Amino acid sequence: MSDLENDIRDMAVRARKAARSLVSLSTEAKNSVLLRMAAAIDEKRDFIQTENQKDLGIAKEKGLSAAMLDRLELSDSVIASMMQGLTEVAALPDPVGEIEKMVKRPNGLMVGRMRIPLGVIGMIYESRPNVTVDAAALCLKAGNAIILRGGSEAIHSNRALASVLQEVLEKEGIAADAIQVIPVTNREAVNIMLRQEEYIDLIIPRGGEGLIRFVSETSRIPVLKHYKGVCHIYVDNDADLVRATPVIINSKAQRPGVCNALEGLLIHKDIAEEYLPLLAAELKKHHVKLLGCEESVRIVSDISPAMESDWGTEFLDLILCVKVVSGMEEAFAYIDQYGSQHTEIILTENYSNAQRFLNEVDASAVMVNTSTRFNDGGQLGLGTEIGISTTKLHAYGPMGLKELTTRKFIVYGQGQVRT
Repeated sequence: MSDLENDIRDMAVRARKAARSLVSLSTEAKNSVLLRMAAAIDEKRDFIQTENQKDLGIAKEKGLSAAMLDRLELSDSVIASMMQGLTEVAALPDPVGEIEKMVKRPNGLMVGRMRIPLGVIGMIYESRPNVTVDAAALCLKAGNAIILRGGSEAIHSNRALASVLQEVLEKEGIAADAIQVIPVTNREAVNIMLRQEEYIDLIIPRGGEGLIRFVSETSRIPVLKHYKGVCHIYVDNDADLVRATPVIINSKAQRPGVCNALEGLLIHKDIAEEYLPLLAAELKKHHVKLLGCEESVRIVSDISPAMESDWGTEFLDLILCVKVVSGMEEAFAYIDQYGSQHTEIILTENYSNAQRFLNEVDASAVMVNTSTRFNDGGQLGLGTEIGISTTKLHAYGPMGLKELTTRKFIVYGQGQVRT
């Protein structure tokens, strides 16, 4: 066994031990330490930003894009956001210990379910060092230990942030091993981490599709999967077209590079001739390039013919595929073929069509008459999220505190024996 393998296994063992100690922490103790972490990040701002500048300097030497540098930088506004996130998590209801559905059985046994932490979370992510703090806060509040493996481009930033959080844990008498960052950039560290099934309960990867597929194919530990966000809007023939346009523009153009941005637009054939030219003109004002089916190209000359490879693509850019469909059946078939089970929207004033769409479309969030951008933990009332699951085990959609727990059966008896 190599030294690196020994080191990471030791981290996992210590995380398992720390996780057991977190179970007995009160809500008040967890909230207090989260607020102290927010204060500590403010106090250690100079140290954090100095370490972050090391990462930024290396990234610039390597020629990373402006967008990557922006995601990497721990500016004053990003630090303020991290502090706010810690404060918001402290204010959220604690799911741990919550008892659900106590039922009295015919033999007198009282049977219920209690929410408990998952245990140890392993998180593998790219670029954004603020994820270190966000993930640590959620896991701590839900009673989980966490092992973080950030991208090599953020190694100094992640280690600095972890050291600040660990110092607060130690001062509060809480096991510092509850929050650990793998301190090396060696890619083999990820492979070793993914073999620690004896100690790590769940792996959460956040990043590009390539990273998530690699983790899913390599891990011996259950993986929360979110391959990509290919989100669609279907404009029904009973849609309010005045309301539809700002919803579509917001979904596509507000932040085109995020996973809940719109990538495919389906328009009912009965309204396409009237509505598509008007919509295309508005989208053009927002610099959106349209790729379309043969019928949409016929209707609007500014729409370029889509290639087969364009359908179902997550562009993460101001590019949008448009298809004219005959109705809901064709829309369902298209979404089933090209969707990624992330976010699907119907724009309609027809209640029956709306309900049918909600019932029959399979995605982590299915919505009526609103923007795809609302599939986000904060927007859906979770406070914040650790990621979005597009598979159904053990969670589906944005994962907040409750999704970082599971349930165990609890039983109260009065001496009953089974016959």
